[in-house]
Amino acid sequence: MKQISSRFSVAVHILSLIAVTPEPCTGDYLAGSVNTNPVIIRRISGMLKKAGLIDIRPGVGGATLCKPPGEITLLMVYRAVQAATEGELFHFHEHPNPACPVGRNIESLLRAEMRAAQEAFEARLGATTLQQLADGFKPYLEKPTFTEVQ
Repeated sequence: MKQISSRFSVAVHILSLIAVTPEPCTGDYLAGSVNTNPVIIRRISGMLKKAGLIDIRPGVGGATLCKPPGEITLLMVYRAVQAATEGELFHFHEHPNPACPVGRNIESLLRAEMRAAQEAFEARLGATTLQQLADGFKPYLEKPTFTEVQ
């Protein structure tokens, strides 16, 4: 089964941390929170920058949001990091048996259901903002409990 790329959850993590941190977030700080290699953070941050969601200052300047968190939807993030091919959240298995009545017709009969599911998924992401997520972190924001990656 093909899953949505983990780039989406990492991108939301990056944006959420930037949204709740008063000063610009460095790549090392983001990598420490995500608990991953800074190279992965740079790659995903580059996608977010290209989509106009963050600004990155070279060196130790850090990253900041380009828009208020209430204007950034999860659908924007999902599309920015190309978590799934456009319109292709679900994939069909290849080469069903054309001699079988189910194999011959499964794709055409199931396609409408899959499209409806994808539309519902995208509508939900489009209705959820980064601000809504950031508000959920407020009870936990006394101070970070991770250390930066060295």
